[in-house]
Amino acid sequence: MQISAGYNSKSGVLELARILLMHGDLAPRLTIQTILQASGYAVDAAATPAEALAKLDEGEYDLVLSDGEGGSDAAGHNLLAYARVKEYRPATAFITSGHTEPKGGYGPANSEVSIYTENLPALLGDVAELIGVRASRRHRLLRMAV
Repeated sequence: MQISAGYNSKSGVLELARILLMHGDLAPRLTIQTILQASGYAVDAAATPAEALAKLDEGEYDLVLSDGEGGSDAAGHNLLAYARVKEYRPATAFITSGHTEPKGGYGPANSEVSIYTENLPALLGDVAELIGVRASRRHRLLRMAV
């Protein structure tokens, strides 16, 4: 059985849980990764669904976060569906960043992430709750198997 929390001797930090974050846009991916790591989570980040799938096959995660688009409409959904059928049953969730369409219908669209101090506790609370529900679900399954 894998224990979620652990001490990382490289960084000297207690890691609460392992999270896989897949987001196609660099700025939101780095921002979310940094916030989660600063809060004690071990975070592996992927830029594409294919990269995230490879990471899912290589390791175990307590939580898998995917952007809603992931390069195509179904890619984010497929990633989370794949994660849900893993034997260790990670918690899964979509994470979104703001997206604004170009004015006049032409030109490049802009991805925008706004991180406000007052929103950080809500984000971190949601992450902790998702991981807690997963742990509770696994504990019930283990008790039923004994």
